[in-house]
Amino acid sequence: MKELKELLARLAEARGISGYEGAVREIVEEELREYVDEIRTDKLGNLIASKSGKSPSVMIAAHLDEIGLMVKHIEPEGFLRFSTIGGWFDQTLLNQRVVLQPQPEGEGGDIVYGVIGSKPPHRMKKEEREKVIKAEDMFIDIGAKSEEEVSKLGITIGTPVIIDRQFTPLINDRVTCKAFDNRSGVAVMIEALRRVNTEFEVYAVGTVQEEVGLKGARTSAFELNPDVAIAIDTDIAGGHPGIEKKDTTVELDKGPVITVSDASGRGIITPPAVLKWLKGTASRYDIPYQLSVSEGGTTDATAIHLTRSGIPTGVIGVPTRYIHSPVELLSLKDLDKCAELIARALEHVGEFF
Repeated sequence: MKELKELLARLAEARGISGYEGAVREIVEEELREYVDEIRTDKLGNLIASKSGKSPSVMIAAHLDEIGLMVKHIEPEGFLRFSTIGGWFDQTLLNQRVVLQPQPEGEGGDIVYGVIGSKPPHRMKKEEREKVIKAEDMFIDIGAKSEEEVSKLGITIGTPVIIDRQFTPLINDRVTCKAFDNRSGVAVMIEALRRVNTEFEVYAVGTVQEEVGLKGARTSAFELNPDVAIAIDTDIAGGHPGIEKKDTTVELDKGPVITVSDASGRGIITPPAVLKWLKGTASRYDIPYQLSVSEGGTTDATAIHLTRSGIPTGVIGVPTRYIHSPVELLSLKDLDKCAELIARALEHVGEFF
């Protein structure tokens, strides 16, 4: 798993909020080039890697983007106000270190570091300390003394902001970093293409702007119009304080998650034929798997399965703790099994569709 671990680290540390996925896309193109017949980028920015073969055609999609921030106002004293891009829980943002990416690079270099600050508790009234600090009351401090100093660095309204966090191994083959949602899915997609030996047509798609509306999945699925599809994403793992079995039965080290339904059915209700394909493949190769029915959150599969006249679509999830935070955590054992399940499923898709 060393190679898979190194791939995940490289992807997770790459910076790419929604709409600015270029650095991640470059890594994926480099990693997939020798395993596919063609790679291109469409008008919206989706990376589409095609492997020729016979019918049925299969689309596997993993979104490239991560949640982040964007500069929306520069104060005269040089402090930056920001807007959230994607679904943040405000408490996780306070006191984080961030990286700003001027577009284009400013004269101070290609990136600028900063910290997210707010009014210190020592200067808060009692009622203020008892309230959750909202993102709108936070600001970014890059050390600047004026708006002019900020401007010289190339930072403007619209500059992307990313949490600054490094990939870190833990014990028991577990790792933590930002952006495992969904760089883990991207790593699984790449690893599955490395392992697969299939006679069927495969489209591996690194989709853009999933975190802000499943946008890339919608446009790429419309163009490709595959016979069947799999979205690869994270799935919320419990097994820790605060989450009971009734909330989720998904846990680390128990294998890939096959989604039966998400978002209380408003997202996707996986077709029985797709479930039979994925569950049957897992059983054939003794790959442990988990099933998921959830009320909140959805994936690219929601957009894909409603494209054109409908595309049978399933979801393979990587069990992940603390998603949409800077300290997401997963098991490399699960990551490996997810890649194995998808590779084997691609080889047997013709038996089911």
